[in-house]
Amino acid sequence: MQLDFPILTLIVFLPMLGGIILFFLPNRHKLVYNVALGFGFVTFLLSAITYFSFDAGSAERYQFIDKVAWLPQLGISYHVGVDGITAPLVLLTGLVMFTGVIISQRIDDRPREFFAFLFILATGVFGVFVSLDMFQLFFFYEIAVFPMYLLIAIWGWKQTREYAAMKLTLYLFIGSVVALVGALAMYFASGLGTFDMLALEGAGFSEQFQNFWFPFVFVGFAVLGGMFPFHNWSPDGHVAAPTAVSMFHAGVLMKLGAFAALRVGIMLLPQGAQTHLPWMIFLTLVNVVYGAYIAMVQKDFKYVIGFSSVSHMGLVVMGFATLTPEGMLGSGVQMVSHGVMTALFFAVVGMVYDQAHTRQIPELGGIGKYMPVATFGFIVGGLVSMGMPGFSGFIAEFPIFMGVWKTHPIVAIIAAISIVITASYIIRIIGKVFFGKLPENLEGHIHDITLSEKLAIGLLVLVMVGIGLFPNVIVPMVESGVNHVLTLVGGA
Repeated sequence: MQLDFPILTLIVFLPMLGGIILFFLPNRHKLVYNVALGFGFVTFLLSAITYFSFDAGSAERYQFIDKVAWLPQLGISYHVGVDGITAPLVLLTGLVMFTGVIISQRIDDRPREFFAFLFILATGVFGVFVSLDMFQLFFFYEIAVFPMYLLIAIWGWKQTREYAAMKLTLYLFIGSVVALVGALAMYFASGLGTFDMLALEGAGFSEQFQNFWFPFVFVGFAVLGGMFPFHNWSPDGHVAAPTAVSMFHAGVLMKLGAFAALRVGIMLLPQGAQTHLPWMIFLTLVNVVYGAYIAMVQKDFKYVIGFSSVSHMGLVVMGFATLTPEGMLGSGVQMVSHGVMTALFFAVVGMVYDQAHTRQIPELGGIGKYMPVATFGFIVGGLVSMGMPGFSGFIAEFPIFMGVWKTHPIVAIIAAISIVITASYIIRIIGKVFFGKLPENLEGHIHDITLSEKLAIGLLVLVMVGIGLFPNVIVPMVESGVNHVLTLVGGA
């Protein structure tokens, strides 16, 4: 269904407008929070309208297109649209943005600036997902990275925030510069004089050119996706960030890296993808198994989720690396499933820390008696993480393993070890943190979460259960986007 107004442009720039308005408001907590909540809700509503208006059966690959000449002398345009892969990611971003605002009601240190930077970050993420111009994609990519430094360095965990913020920023900027060099090489080699990615898909780059430049572009973006061995910025960034920023970081920002690697790397250099992804899949195997094992031995509640994200994002890139219909379909769904799951995990961790003032697992226990909804949400997230049938994790991970089995059966067998490890640390956390006896020093300090926090948990749970029970709400849509990617790769 085609809409009669530029909905993608509204989605991209509404958070930016909200951020600018917030900067000029009095720094009064209730006023700032309510305005931020309003902008978050409207943006989420628009992203949902986009998602449910997308026609997966349409012959049009990209829908809701807006295109305006930006700098025509250099072949740069403002060009946006969504396909079956990006429409769910736009909805994911809207959902994480809205729920992140909801659970940030306790931010009392300069809330105006906090929400303003969070919204600028959201504009960058939305902009990357909907960009059909390569210059524009990089433009929004940098907008998405820069606010992360300020959000972590100013509002993050005092013990490590400056170190984590700088480490994250340096890794991501270096990765983006490497990818930018490859993008410029494509621009000049194409001879088309344009950054339009739809035109560059048919540029016919030589096999030698693609094989040389593909690793630059793919790995440069995959740094943000947490790909081994460039992943170790991620857990530190997760842990140091305030709760809403951790939700954005793991829930959305890491998908941004994986998506950009797909959009600029695989789709524009398909022959290079065929050459290099068969060996790169072994790097993702390290992500999957190593990340799960390191998560299992952590004592810090938040570090467990941080390394768990590294493991699950490895599955996303692993699915892409198979270049099979099953693997790529699973990766598309996994980006959404993992995004919602980690947003929920970090939200619950933040709620526990706000009251217990510790994230050390041995110092926690019996929380479930006082926070039943938060406990239920974490258990559902845990079942998703383990890939249990009936939840979104199964719908995502099963096709990935099918795709890996078709191309690298040994890799699939080894990667399956992560399922057992994931189950072990999820069950350990649930038993130790939420059940058992409440430590004496926490008595009288733990109470139920607020109604708005329960709403945030409910929304995130609803998505994970909804996808698990009714996979057709997302699978045909993602499949339509994957089919175009496979056409490009098959035509290499």
